[in-house]
Amino acid sequence: MSGTGHASVDPSTRSESTESTDEARLEVFVEPFAEARPGPHVTAAVAAIEAAGLEVDLGALATTADGPLDDLVDAAGATLRAAFANGATAIQLRIERTG
Repeated sequence: MSGTGHASVDPSTRSESTESTDEARLEVFVEPFAEARPGPHVTAAVAAIEAAGLEVDLGALATTADGPLDDLVDAAGATLRAAFANGATAIQLRIERTG
């Protein structure tokens, strides 16, 4: 473990089950929430996901994107940074394997 409290993983030790062919869904809920009026913190999160080459579905309560697991994991960090940099007060993020 590094000094940040997060375990590091050597990419060469990855099993085939974590290859980018695994499909998954990213779901993000960014606060503060204002129905039908996404603020800059939400639009920045959406832009970060789109910049990762993923198609975004902006739902009533959460933003979702489907794609390769590795792409979603990479997009998650950019999404968190973008949303907080633009005024988010809290973010709920979920990634679920779908295939």
